[in-house]
This record gives sequence, C-alpha cells and structure tokens, in this order.
Amino acid sequence: MQVRSEALADARVLPADIVVTRDADGTIRARSPHPLGPYPERITDRLDYWAGATPHRPFLAQKTADGCWRYLTYADARRRALRLAQAFIDRQLSADRPIVILSGNSIEHALVALGAMYCGVLYAPAAPAYSLLVRDRTTLRRLVGMMTPGLVFADDGALFAPALADIADGSFEVVTVTPAPSIATTPLSALEATEPTSAVEDARLKVDGDTIAKVLFTSGSTGRPKGVINTQRMLCANQEQLRTVLAFLADAPPVLCDWLPWNHTFGGNHNFGIALYNGGTLYIDDGRPVPGQMERTIENLRSVTTTAYFNVPRGFEMLLPALRADAALRRQFFSRLQALFFAAAGLRPEIADGLQELAVATVGRPIPWITGLGATESAPFALCTGALLSTTTHVGVPVPGLELKAAPVGDLLEARLRGPNITPGYWRDDEATRAAFDEEGYYRMGDAIAPFDPGDPLVSRGFMFRGRINEDFKLSTGTWVRVGALRARLLAALGDVAQDVVVAGHGRDRVAVLIFPNALACRALADASADVPMPDVLAHPAVREAFVTRLEAYNAANPGSSTAVSRAVVLDTPPSLDAGEITDKGSLNQRAVLAHRPAVVERLYEAGDDLLLQPRSERTT
Repeated sequence: MQVRSEALADARVLPADIVVTRDADGTIRARSPHPLGPYPERITDRLDYWAGATPHRPFLAQKTADGCWRYLTYADARRRALRLAQAFIDRQLSADRPIVILSGNSIEHALVALGAMYCGVLYAPAAPAYSLLVRDRTTLRRLVGMMTPGLVFADDGALFAPALADIADGSFEVVTVTPAPSIATTPLSALEATEPTSAVEDARLKVDGDTIAKVLFTSGSTGRPKGVINTQRMLCANQEQLRTVLAFLADAPPVLCDWLPWNHTFGGNHNFGIALYNGGTLYIDDGRPVPGQMERTIENLRSVTTTAYFNVPRGFEMLLPALRADAALRRQFFSRLQALFFAAAGLRPEIADGLQELAVATVGRPIPWITGLGATESAPFALCTGALLSTTTHVGVPVPGLELKAAPVGDLLEARLRGPNITPGYWRDDEATRAAFDEEGYYRMGDAIAPFDPGDPLVSRGFMFRGRINEDFKLSTGTWVRVGALRARLLAALGDVAQDVVVAGHGRDRVAVLIFPNALACRALADASADVPMPDVLAHPAVREAFVTRLEAYNAANPGSSTAVSRAVVLDTPPSLDAGEITDKGSLNQRAVLAHRPAVVERLYEAGDDLLLQPRSERTT
C-alpha cells in the first residue's frame, strides 16, 4: 500500500529530509536537517498557557452514565490541578513517596497526574488490567513494591476494591472518587477542597527538565516489564517534535477521540500530550477494538468530528466495516480528518487501501497514512514517515532534534537513539539502565531497521522496520529465522482470517507457526453465529480451506527453510493476559505465548504430513 505525498496538501507536514553519514564499520548515522524549536521546561506550562488564552475551551470530555459528554475546560483543569498539588504537598509526597494510579483513562486520572506534575511529585499509571482482568495480581504487587507510593488513586472504589485489598499494607493512603467497601479511603473531593498556597508555586518553580514526571511500565514485549523514567524534558521536547513534523497540529486546535490507555506511551504521552500541548480537545473513548466494546467507539465517533485519528491496526480493521456500512458515519468521520496514524504493529494493506477508497469516495481526497517507529523510552515519537510515501513497513526518518544510529548487530542494523526525548534510564534498576545504552550514550531500541531503498546511499526515503532483533533465532541447521519479517509476510498472506501469528522453531529443523484467528472473519466463512463454539468454527471445511490455501500460496512464494511454514495450528483460545501473552493495548508477546503453550508447540513437531493441524480444544497449560 502506498499513499502519495500530494495527499498531504490539505495537512501541513514537515518534509521528510534526512542527513546521512556512514562509518567504516557500516554504521549509518542520520538526523533531520530541520531544527527543533524551543519548548517549555514543564508540560504543565502548556496548561497554564491555554487556561489563560482559552479558559473556556474544552480540554477533556468523558461520557457520563446517561451517555452525555461531560467537559473539563482548560481553566477548570488548572484550578482543580492546583488544589490537588497543594493536597499532595500537604501529604509530603515525593520521589520516594510517589503516586500510583490504578484507574483507566478519565478526567479524574488526568487531574491527579497534572496535580502531581505541578508540584514535582512523580506518578506511575498502572494498567487497569493488572487490577481487573487477571486472577493473579503478581505484576500489580511488583509494580507497587517498586514504586513505594505514598498515595494510590483509583476512581471507582468498588470496582478496584479487590485489587486495593490485595496491595493495601498501611504504607500509603488510598484515594477514590467513590468509596471502596471494607477499605479505608479518602474521597478525591476532599483533596480538591484544599486551597492552594504559595507552596504550590514554590514547588512548581523547582520543577525543571530533569524532574521525573512519570514512570511508565513497558508492556514487556520481550521480557519482564520495566519502569521507564519519563522526565519533563522528554515530554516537552517530544511534543515539540510532534508539532514540528505534524505541522497541521498548530494550525487549529486538534480534536481527538481516543481509547488508547494512558499507562502506555502512545495514549498517555503521544495523544494526551497532543491535546494539551496544542490547546486541543481529547474525547475519552470508552470503547476499544474488541468485540462488544468497538460499538461504543463507533457511537462516540458519531458525535465527535476528529481532526486526526490515532489507533492500533486492530482498531482500523474493526472500524473499516462500520464505515462501509454507514454513509452518515463516513461523512462525519472524514469531514475534518487530516491524518490517519497507526502504530504498535503493521497494518494490513487491504485495510489501509479500504479506508483510503472510502475517504476518496466520501470527501473527494485521500487521507494520508502516517506511521513511524518509537518506544516508551523515546516518549515515544522518534522516526516518522511524514510526507514520504507510506507503506506498512516504512518508518521514515528521525524527527528534528533526534540522532539516529543504525549500528551493525550481526547482519542486521539496530536502531539506536540519542536526543532530548530519550529516557535517562529505568526506575530503580541500574543494571537495566546500563544495558540499555551503548558506549556513545545511544539508547538501544532492539529494533532492526534497514534503508528503505538499499541502492540509495543518501537513504532519501528513510528506513523500514525489520523486526525485533532478540525475537530472531536459529534453526538447528544454523540458519537464522528473522521473525519480524516472516511474521509480516505471513499476516499479509493470511489476510483477514488471522489476527496474529507466533513463530516457533528455535533449535528445530524447520519453522512452524501458531495462529490466533480473526474470530469475526472465521465465523463469517463458516456462516456461524456468535454462540457457536470457536473450535467448531475452526473445524468448518470453509475455514480450514481458507487457512490451508493461503498457507500453501505463502509457501510457494517463500520456499526457503527459514521462511516456509512446515506446519501450523489455529488456536481456539485467545492470548492470555494472566500469562503475559498479550498487553491491554493488544500487542502480542511472542516469547510468552511459546512458553505458555508448550504442548501446542510439541504437537507442531510431532510426526505428520498435514500442513494445518486439526484444531483441538484445549486450555493453555
């Protein structure tokens, strides 16, 4: 899929220029020739600015129980955050006694975070799934133990009561919006009743670029989650980098409707920050791209005219059929839209093309697809396609102010980053911090990249993503399997019947794969209703034929020992959050899936000639 750069005529985007030098050892060094403009020392300076310039403009909006939007203006956000800052000062919260937030995205979550940053108290937002969607709260207990909080906030006391009871040890105050049964809590309204004093301004002036704003725990896509330090400089520099590249953000206040969780960098830094930094409005989407909740996202998009839409690929996959089926929704969605932005995984070409076709048919112009490459450790905006031709593997060029070093690691190039938006390290983990940086102080992303055009010494079209380096493995023959590239090709070949794939074969003589099916597409093939058990759906001849036919076509085009699939199994149980197979954002942990399903992997390598194993209903072991 390609989107021509002239599609960006209606949305100002910085030219994706690049300056490249090469070292004798094959290292490629790249940077943007465009300067990074000045940025504030504190992200709350932007709240101060907009509260003065546009006090009555909505900053955040959230659905109430009766389905109406309630709004928080910039002036009210600042007033309430200052009161909370005073309450936090009174409680002597600090870097040693920070705040842990258990709740998902909400107006109150934002106010607690802003109040903390005003007075220089760091906070750590925990994934709500660690409290609500797991049987074993080991990860939550570990996170709280690492942070040693002085205050833990949860908006819905009753909902979070079991998790609070699990972690409460008397060492911290529990603050909620609504009470938690059988647990001593302080209402947030009591903290908001605190009158701010000069102590708040004194504390604010002590906050500088090196002050830790928050600690974000990574999703652990390749290992145990780590607490990534996010400084004020990181947040502010990254938002200026965003506004420099996506220049249309400064032309008019952006309007976003977004579900992405604030405990992740994409939602909590990138998108929340876009609204705050540019005086925009963020509608908190209470849906998410899973069956039973996507309907809420669709309903929200009926009432919000977004100027840019950010999502993970699964969100666009589920949005496309809704747009095709509803002309009024299409007109609403595309009417002011200036860009579509995806991240966290590759987007299937048919989804990207399908949305472009609808855009052209609806508003007479394509909407540019924009993507890039980033990490929690880069706050996250680091490389961006910008106005370049965009493809599903293209990640573009480094953003202004950032230095990219593509360093040889075996026969691959690892992306390494240095700049004002890069973390200084991991919370209370000196060993992990030392391992994360090379001898020149560049952060090692662990991602393999390559010039988009290998024959262009100037790398004028930037870079493409080649997968996670530490996911790759060798077959018993000594041949390397490049998991990222193989997975991308497989997903393209399987199309809509596959949601994701996991590649097996470490130390074996051939590659095998575990396939997580797209339940909706498979049910449609089998003409099966939602109450038909998934094993029966997957055993249907039409579904089985679809997988076999597409795998055979893939193997014909990819016959090499490190690319061809010897056997596959379609899993009838979804990835497990308890086992760390998937994050609440929807990204898959390849290692965890393989470790959690050893019996399935062994089946793949038992004697047999069938390319696709017959589905077997079994819980993960």
